[in-house]
Amino acid sequence: MHKSEVKELIRQAYTAWEAEEWLRAAGLLEQVLAHFPDAEPSAVWWYDAALAHKFLRNWDEAYELGREAAARAPRGEGDPAYWNLGIAATIQRDWATARDAWAGFGIELPDGEGEITGRFGHACVRLDTAGEREVVWVERLCPTRGRVVSVPVSAGRRYGEIVVHDGDPQGERVVDGVTYPVFEELMLFEASGLPTLEVTVGAAAAADLEALVALFTDHGFGAEPASSVRTLCSCCDQGTREQQRTVHVGAQRVSLAAPQEEARRLLERWAGQVVTGRSWSGLAPVG
Repeated sequence: MHKSEVKELIRQAYTAWEAEEWLRAAGLLEQVLAHFPDAEPSAVWWYDAALAHKFLRNWDEAYELGREAAARAPRGEGDPAYWNLGIAATIQRDWATARDAWAGFGIELPDGEGEITGRFGHACVRLDTAGEREVVWVERLCPTRGRVVSVPVSAGRRYGEIVVHDGDPQGERVVDGVTYPVFEELMLFEASGLPTLEVTVGAAAAADLEALVALFTDHGFGAEPASSVRTLCSCCDQGTREQQRTVHVGAQRVSLAAPQEEARRLLERWAGQVVTGRSWSGLAPVG
């Protein structure tokens, strides 16, 4: 392949890139890389080809090309080639490569081998299921995976499921002066077996609702009062949004994540903890 042919293929590749024609852009870059895998600018070509497949959610190719990109990237300097490889390797469940990628990026991981299950703090993830978009709270298990600790209202989504999210925040939530990033979901990694239920509760004080949430959480389940859910326009959703840890008192719907009999038992226990001021009715599965 002559230098003029390479130049033309690269021009076409980045013209396609600007048009967000990711498959064509990646294909053209791969044509060049087949002949010049280690040319001086090849690290950029490998990275962009892998990134195009990431945009396409073509994780097999993102993984293979990402390994080549990371092999040509400096370690310990936050190079994004390692981050994207970490995502792709996680989705492939290649934990050894994922661990090496996060280390190459410069992230300290818990000691051990295999699946990464650490404590990386809380964050928010914007779920996207069949056009429905909902921001939920997650406990981050690694740089790209989080366990959902909200009770989603979107159809088919569940408390306790594990999602893979992107690494570039698209918005922020501020709670009690602490800022949390909002990441975009890339895929559902592991489903949850906990069903979603709804119940109407009566609470005389905010502390009563807080006690209900705490009781379910302490048993590994979830509870989400309707008054704690906020609906935002797309503009506000993408920006920085301050949230209060408050719920309204009085009768309201509460979404629960628990087996129905367990939920009934916990609701009865919660209501029986005080003489008056707590009630519940209408427990039923959602959907």
